[in-house]
Amino acid sequence: MTTTDTKRSKILAALENKDTSVQFTDPLENEMILNMGPQHPATHGVLRLLIRLDGETVVAALPDVGYLHRGYEKLAENCSYHEFIPHTDRLDYISPLLNNTAYVLAVEKLLGIEAPRRTQFIRVIISELARISSHLLAVGSLGIDIGALTVFMYTFRDREKLYDIFEHLTGARFTTSYTRIGGLAQDLTDEVIGEIRAFLAQFPHSLMQSEKLLNRNRIFVERNDGIGVITREQAIAMGMSGPNLRGTGVEHDLRRANPYLVYNELDFDIPVFDGGDCLARYYVRLNEMKQSVRIIEQALDKLPAGPIHAFEPKKVLPRKQRVYTRMEELIHDFMLVNFGTEPPVGEVYHAVEGSKGELGFYIQSRGQGSPWRLKIHSPSFMNLQSLPILLKGGMISDIVAIIGSVDPVMGEADK
Repeated sequence: MTTTDTKRSKILAALENKDTSVQFTDPLENEMILNMGPQHPATHGVLRLLIRLDGETVVAALPDVGYLHRGYEKLAENCSYHEFIPHTDRLDYISPLLNNTAYVLAVEKLLGIEAPRRTQFIRVIISELARISSHLLAVGSLGIDIGALTVFMYTFRDREKLYDIFEHLTGARFTTSYTRIGGLAQDLTDEVIGEIRAFLAQFPHSLMQSEKLLNRNRIFVERNDGIGVITREQAIAMGMSGPNLRGTGVEHDLRRANPYLVYNELDFDIPVFDGGDCLARYYVRLNEMKQSVRIIEQALDKLPAGPIHAFEPKKVLPRKQRVYTRMEELIHDFMLVNFGTEPPVGEVYHAVEGSKGELGFYIQSRGQGSPWRLKIHSPSFMNLQSLPILLKGGMISDIVAIIGSVDPVMGEADK
């Protein structure tokens, strides 16, 4: 038997839940193995699915990831802590501002420093803006997967407004690299605050337009209601998090369960829906956007004055005005740029509530300017584990809708 035949036998045996030692006897007699993907928009990225079909009904499914070959965790070992920030933009590239924040919080925990309060409020603001942007794409793409084209245009209209804000705030629309260890690239200006308030003032009405297009649309509701069902026990066992977990009735959100930044000072609700189907996951994301608006408005109202960088010259890059005027800061800048910040020997793990779920960074340090090991707990990768459960018993036509309701980004899964 050739290597190809052996691999095929293992795959087919896995799809049949049989021991690979059992000899294969024509599994395609009454069923068919369908190779779906990894074409990009159909599977929301380069995701490959091996599907066993009985007619048009999915009997079993096996997700196959890894087609991007990114190697970001290994790449981090050859970057300084500061140099790795732009790479976090390209994990879940739909919410780079949230990725930036999650990473620098882990590094700051390793260094034993804390960003100023103004920085913490701004990080909350940008994280929630990123969450809205991500959920808008999730809702719009779920609609277009099912054939609702108009709502896709509505959600992208609002995302363009957010990208204009990101551009004025960070200088870039997509890959922002805005956060810094101990601070931010630049402060939140009054002009940008005005743009954010203007967006928040009109966004609820815009979101209502999308709701009206979908919530009473018989085709959309019937294509999602009772489709891709997973129980809360199965979701917990599979390591799901974020809207996918809360769509099964589990009220777990790291902003409440393990507060970070200043979330414990803000008032907001955690949307939870029973059902565990595509429709429940859609409702969770829809309501989370409304809660993000509440959070941002409170953060803007409570935004304190003050510095946006921690004064830790040996750990945090000094501001340029200090580098140009003080010999000590010039030396610190030279050492940090060339050799990186040197944290103590040890290991940390810090996670935030990302738009897809728990986004965590585990860092192991040997006291050098680069991580000895860096591992990423990516929610897209974890949530994709549930596809065999979600797809089983569904129809071929349900597959794309189910994947859209899970909302994976393969740049984060293939880390």
